[in-house]
Amino acid sequence: MQLKLKNPLVFFDLETTGTNIVSDRIVEISYLKISPNGMEESKTMRINPGCPIPKEASAIHGIYDKDVANAPEFKAVAKLIAKDIEGCDLAGYNSNRFDIPLLAEEFLRAEVDIDLMRRKFIDVQVIFHKMEQRTLSAAYQFYCDKNLDDAHSAEADTRATYEVLQAQLDRYPDLENSVEFLSNFTSFNRNVDFAGRIVYNDKDEEIINFGKYKGQKVEDVLRNDIGYYGWIMQGDFPLHTKKVLTNIKLRAFGK
Repeated sequence: MQLKLKNPLVFFDLETTGTNIVSDRIVEISYLKISPNGMEESKTMRINPGCPIPKEASAIHGIYDKDVANAPEFKAVAKLIAKDIEGCDLAGYNSNRFDIPLLAEEFLRAEVDIDLMRRKFIDVQVIFHKMEQRTLSAAYQFYCDKNLDDAHSAEADTRATYEVLQAQLDRYPDLENSVEFLSNFTSFNRNVDFAGRIVYNDKDEEIINFGKYKGQKVEDVLRNDIGYYGWIMQGDFPLHTKKVLTNIKLRAFGK
């Protein structure tokens, strides 16, 4: 089924040094931009993570230190990537929980100002898991009747994810062919930050979503525990979480 788009939709996939959105880095990015008129543009690039790629990660995606030795670091291509996805909504496979938060961290480290929170996100894995409970390779076989021979290649995974979403729209009449609907359908929480450490409640208030203050309003926590902000800022938390918390603090209490 042809996607009904108001804005371009970018399907993307990251291969990384690991699964920690705070400490791990991108080694390959591939994205496929679908325009409202159906035109497709694709791009894949290797990234030098600036650190050794663990053998465990290389065993999965097949990218080794020698493969990225002469590749640019993310900060060298960050503005190009930001320009390519400017004004676009984003889609991926397990992207809401991993790819988008990690990409946001890389942009912040590169000091590239791009507000991804203004975009809509579609996570094809969530649709699949809500409907069938499988992996991407199984999803590709199930929905498209094809084998994903190059699984864990960013380019192959990106293309497969696009085809799977089209097939999902064909299969499930309850799924609306609308980026807004699909974005809402594939969201677990109404996140304030990409990692979901802070979420909105039904009154659109920012709420802590982890730890001993889970369920409490951020402003109340900052008011009642003067050390909490410093603990977050000095701790092993995503840069975007720290940025969001700082914005709430400044809005509520000033400097």
